[in-house]
Amino acid sequence: MPLFSKSHKNPAEIVKILRDNLAILEKQDKKTDKASEEVSKSLQAMKEILCGTSDKEPPVEAVAQLSQELYNTGLLVTLIADLQLIDFEDLLTRHKVLVADFLEQNYDTIFEDYEKLLQSENYVTKRQSLKLLGELILDRHNFAIMTKYISKPENLKLTMNLLRDKSPNIQFEAFHVFKVFVASPHKTQPIVEILLKNQPKLIEFLSNFQKERTDDEQFTDEKNYLIKQIRDLKKVAP
Repeated sequence: MPLFSKSHKNPAEIVKILRDNLAILEKQDKKTDKASEEVSKSLQAMKEILCGTSDKEPPVEAVAQLSQELYNTGLLVTLIADLQLIDFEDLLTRHKVLVADFLEQNYDTIFEDYEKLLQSENYVTKRQSLKLLGELILDRHNFAIMTKYISKPENLKLTMNLLRDKSPNIQFEAFHVFKVFVASPHKTQPIVEILLKNQPKLIEFLSNFQKERTDDEQFTDEKNYLIKQIRDLKKVAP
């Protein structure tokens, strides 16, 4: 029995329609109303594949096909960049085991593109991408991805720069990524060296970081914990 009937498009067809109509929306020509409708239909079709329906579980094979099509076409990063417009974040965080395997298998390519989103000039893209990154690396299903991500000194440097962003909201989202680097008991040598090199500055910075959040006890506790961890850091013996 075929996985998709003639009335239901397969993942490759759904992704092609979505990609074509997103391109039309970006051009903002006269066809945008129709394109917007097609985008909505495609996203709904994707959601049904990934989440299933009230009477049908998500088909594992179709989920895998859709994930691969999103990756092969480069549409994955586009959708992440447009998190504010769609519920793609929900789809990414719902299928945790599948997403973890997918991210691990395609780590280098995906995070090379993801870095561009974190440095975007668009406020919403930057904030939503950073927020999603924090949620992904803090999820236990993504332990392997988290371990790899926080081992890279360039990722720590980028996160430290985002801590100083002019937007308090972006600073706050960056804090949730930064704390994973500092709290890890298995820091790589390059990470330790960066933290030690900036030790006095980081302690001072964090001591004054978003002090107006007086009603957020968890944030205050986490901040104090990071300050202690950084203060207690010592050079690893060769």
